[in-house]
Amino acid sequence: MRLHKLEVSSFGPFADTVEVDFDRLGADGLFLLHGDTGAGKTTILDAVSFALYGRVPGARNEGKRLLSDHAPAGSVPRVELEATISGRRIKLVRSPEYSRPKKRGTGSITENAKATLTWLDGRGENLSRIPDIGDEINRLMGMSADQFFQVVLLPQGEFAKFLRAESDERGKLLERLFDTKRFVSVEAWFDAKRKASATALAAREQSVRLLLAKVETAAGLEVGAEAHPLEWSRKLLAEAQDTRDASLAELVTAKDAAAEANRVLSAAQRTADLVARRNRATAELAAFNTGASQRAVIGAELETAKRALPVAAVAGDVDAAGLHLAAALESMTTAMSTYSALDGPEIFVPEVWPPTDDERQRVVARIRTWRDEIVRLDAMAEDARRADAAEAEIEKLGVRRDTLSERIDAIAVERTQLPELVRSAGQRLEDAQRAHAALPGLEAALVKASDAATAAHEIVSLRAQAEKIRVQVLDARDAHQSARGRWLDLVQKRIEGMAAELASSLAPGDPCQVCGSREHPALAQSDVVTVTEPDLEAASAAERAAEKALSKVADRQVTVERDIDRVIARGGDGDSEELDRLRAEARNAVDEATHSAGQVGVLAQKLAQLNGRDTELQQESASLTAELAALAERRTTLSATVEQIRAAIVAAVGEDSTIAARRSRFEGLASAATAASEMRDDAVRAQARSAELSAKLSAAAAAAGFDSVEAAIGGVRSPARIAAIETELAKARDLEVAARTVLDDPEVVAVGEVETVDVDGPRGLALQCAEVVNATVAAASLAENRVSDLERFSGQLEKAYEAVAPERELHDELAALADVIAGKGQNSRKMSLRAYVLASRLEEIAVSASVRLQRMSGGRYEFVHSDEAGSRGRRGGLGLDIRDDFTGVVRSAKTLSGGESFLASLSLALGLADVVAAESGGIVLDTMFIDEGFGTLDADTLDSVMAVLDELRDGGRVVGIVSHVDEMRQRIPSRLHVIRGRAGSSVKVIAG
Repeated sequence: MRLHKLEVSSFGPFADTVEVDFDRLGADGLFLLHGDTGAGKTTILDAVSFALYGRVPGARNEGKRLLSDHAPAGSVPRVELEATISGRRIKLVRSPEYSRPKKRGTGSITENAKATLTWLDGRGENLSRIPDIGDEINRLMGMSADQFFQVVLLPQGEFAKFLRAESDERGKLLERLFDTKRFVSVEAWFDAKRKASATALAAREQSVRLLLAKVETAAGLEVGAEAHPLEWSRKLLAEAQDTRDASLAELVTAKDAAAEANRVLSAAQRTADLVARRNRATAELAAFNTGASQRAVIGAELETAKRALPVAAVAGDVDAAGLHLAAALESMTTAMSTYSALDGPEIFVPEVWPPTDDERQRVVARIRTWRDEIVRLDAMAEDARRADAAEAEIEKLGVRRDTLSERIDAIAVERTQLPELVRSAGQRLEDAQRAHAALPGLEAALVKASDAATAAHEIVSLRAQAEKIRVQVLDARDAHQSARGRWLDLVQKRIEGMAAELASSLAPGDPCQVCGSREHPALAQSDVVTVTEPDLEAASAAERAAEKALSKVADRQVTVERDIDRVIARGGDGDSEELDRLRAEARNAVDEATHSAGQVGVLAQKLAQLNGRDTELQQESASLTAELAALAERRTTLSATVEQIRAAIVAAVGEDSTIAARRSRFEGLASAATAASEMRDDAVRAQARSAELSAKLSAAAAAAGFDSVEAAIGGVRSPARIAAIETELAKARDLEVAARTVLDDPEVVAVGEVETVDVDGPRGLALQCAEVVNATVAAASLAENRVSDLERFSGQLEKAYEAVAPERELHDELAALADVIAGKGQNSRKMSLRAYVLASRLEEIAVSASVRLQRMSGGRYEFVHSDEAGSRGRRGGLGLDIRDDFTGVVRSAKTLSGGESFLASLSLALGLADVVAAESGGIVLDTMFIDEGFGTLDADTLDSVMAVLDELRDGGRVVGIVSHVDEMRQRIPSRLHVIRGRAGSSVKVIAG
């Protein structure tokens, strides 16, 4: 990969467009990137990273603030890079996601990230989709963004941490640079296989344990196996079979004894039953003979009751007819009394009994006359209701007439006022239209006034903050200068006392560490306080901390000053009270105009309505006048109809007060006369029926053989009594037949001389034998079931035990292999497969880095890779130490001084670049950047480092060094100077 040209606009501290010509800058293969703290040296590297991968290294990517704060509002951040990658020359243009003010109104809007890739060699289709561009860059570069950040933008601070890190932290960085996913997948695969095998084995062994439990349960035991499970189960089965055979023999003996006892018991019970039947039949026959006289009496009673039954039926009808006659006579008397009590000359009351046909006809004719009058009165009542409805309608028509007259008068008044309303509405519409046209200008003035007023309040706080930070900058600069002076003094004293320190460690006969001589004629003596390496480290750390604090507060000062300039540009440097007043006036004007503009549609609609209102009113007035004339004609017609109906009603009522009273009187006469006539007819029919039934009763008594009706009635019995007598006689006959049948039975005759039979003795013996049989049956059944269960479960146990043995062996082998791959078990180095792969990569890095470290350290130091297991069971494989060839001692990298740490970190970075490039298919990294760290080197060591860097540019490679060390400017003629300014940074290319 070779960079040709970089163009940056509104990006980071660069407000304007800056260009970097890498072809010119790196013509001799080495250039220096320098500038003040915060000027934007790192931003140049960020721009290259962003152009390639759409992101910047480290935590700066999380901030997502790539748009320059110095850039004017509405500026678009943009990075353009021309480079040759894998033999293809391309141009990348990217713009990050950023926020810009809205073109209308207040607030901001977020613009999405954009990118394009153009093939400058003319081969291939240009790309504009960010995912497609990312895939193409990854393919061309052969490395991820994290790898690029590590091997092309060599960050010395991170490699110093990598140098001193523990194995776990070192492994995390290597995992970002080298793809170990497939090895992680292998570890996960073996672990999953082991877990699955363990689960399956546990399930199979669970079946064995379950079968053992079933064997225990079947054998009736409460303890586990006493020996090998299979031998133990076979032993239990043999014992159960012996127990079953003994139980079956006992069962046969018990059944034979029980059968004999049951036979004796059955014979005794049969004899006892025959004796009991004989005794019972003899007693029943004697009782039958004793009740013969009583059965004769109730037999005669039953015969008389049966002859009286027909007479009793007729007597009941006679009684019912008499009751009906009395009720009919009473109803007739009541009805006649009610009818006779009515007033009126029309009433006719019959007095002859039984009534004649002439009287009946006269009553019927009178009732018909009354009914006809009722019909005529009903018709008159309907006419009266029509008259009432007509009068109600006349009243409603009068109300409607008044309403119509009032509305006609109101229409006339409104038509006279209408021209003035039309003129006023037109004037209000014109005012609203003018307000609508002026609204955009008023809103723009409000936005400008609001921004200026807000800025005026902000600038007061910012200026107070700037003054406070200025004091902090002065204090931080003094602290840094003091700390740096302290460190330089200690360095000087360290150098001055170095000879005495070396001399103090010499003993007679030991070779000198400087010249190698074994004679020491004049040992150096120190007249200053000895400065140790820890003293220098502490002073250097204090100087770096003070520098960091100064840089931090200086950056804050620049930020505040930039904010003040931005606020002044917004017009915030005026009088705040006057700006607040102007903003309030602008807001009131906008509110008034907005309200007026919102009424345009309503006012236009209202004006159109007023223009058509006169025609509507004229049409409405004509319609109301026509309706008023029709209404008057209708009232006249209804009044005449009412007068005619009222006159006819007065004539029809006569001497009664109302139609309803007259109708009610005639209705009462007709109903009472009808009821009295019907009651007289019912009484006549009831009297004839009663006489007929009395004659029928006398004839029935004579036909049944009774002397009189009273004698027949006396012989009547209830159905229940008759049924009881019949049941009693039938029961006596059945008992006699049953008793004689039992006494004639040959078996009963055979036991005629037997009086008592012993049954309790044979029954007790049979019960005892039955209990013995039940007990032996239960024991035999239990023994048989136990044998059956043990045979079944023992067979299953043998099969399961034999089946699980090979699986147990396979699982043990798989688990041991999975532990070794995961760095456990028999893996003595505690190194997992992933760690092994990373360890091999680290070993390659150590070999490559050692070559450069030996060159830069004058052959003193080289890296030593260790794959031993860590302390306290920590995994090994990622150990990295330093061998000091001057002493032959391998020691921790943490013991290196600041300059030595820089050499080691730079060597690691270059070694890592070589390994990653080889890992990525041997891609040549034609352009590299090396970050800060050269300030910790002395002149001789710096010469060694520069020699190594000169080797890096062999073959056309370009190396960019990021440093603010003054000596580097003298050594490297080609420079890119980043200049910090209040309005943003700029760059200056100085080509050697």
